[in-house]
Amino acid sequence: MTIEYRRMTRADLNLAIDWAAEEGWNPGRDDGDPFFAADRDGFHMATVGGEPAAVISAVRYGKGYAFVGFYIAQPEHRGKGIGWGLWQYAMETLKGRTIGLDGVVDQQENYAKSGFELAHRNIRMSGISITDTPMDPRLSMIGRGLYPSVKAYDKPFFPDDRSPFLAAWLTPEENRRGFALVEDGEVKGYGVIRACLDGFKIGPLFADTEAGADTLFRALAGMVRGQEVILDIPETNNAAQALAERYELSPVFETARMYRGRRPDLPLKRTFGITTFELG
Repeated sequence: MTIEYRRMTRADLNLAIDWAAEEGWNPGRDDGDPFFAADRDGFHMATVGGEPAAVISAVRYGKGYAFVGFYIAQPEHRGKGIGWGLWQYAMETLKGRTIGLDGVVDQQENYAKSGFELAHRNIRMSGISITDTPMDPRLSMIGRGLYPSVKAYDKPFFPDDRSPFLAAWLTPEENRRGFALVEDGEVKGYGVIRACLDGFKIGPLFADTEAGADTLFRALAGMVRGQEVILDIPETNNAAQALAERYELSPVFETARMYRGRRPDLPLKRTFGITTFELG
């Protein structure tokens, strides 16, 4: 049995997204390009006899941060050390960086063995959209003109530079749209909604105030009224929990946000929804 580890191509990433769908992870329909743009060398694959066996993302942002996930081994290759070998291979590419991940809660002990510490949990909230998009003059669809201001607003919410990702994520697409909340010419919050294999995910959702987050949520969820909307919130933000419950979203899943290295100081009180690529 010949095991090899290599970087994924963009076509390989499509295969990995298909695997994620088979696992029930529900990725977005157009997630591949923005996340690949973040770090084209940040996706890795193990092959057995030349055939794909396992995948992982180890995406680098700026000079000091990385995020790991999308960690999947095909069922017939599990329990053979192939996934663990791929994990080690990916970790070698991230030396000297703070590393984050969102892991399933029952795998915390395994991640702890690799030096990761729990920061908080993220709760996935889901339900049928019951709201309409408000007619609010402060709401602006995100496009090229607003991009620089939204990019600047986003900066405190992420540990390092993620400009390549944002440039793709904030470009309007058929299956992805974003709104910014603008007051007196200044961005006070923004959010993005995208179509997934099932339903629509809102993320990120950042705002200076709970009222601002509420307005943005209604703007986004109102675009898909009567359909499922999904919002991943940090459990430490009680206002985010209240927002989700106000619009009849219920918890369906949770993950453990963990870091290895210096824990980032992020404004979780203004974080009402995180961006997820079904990182597992």
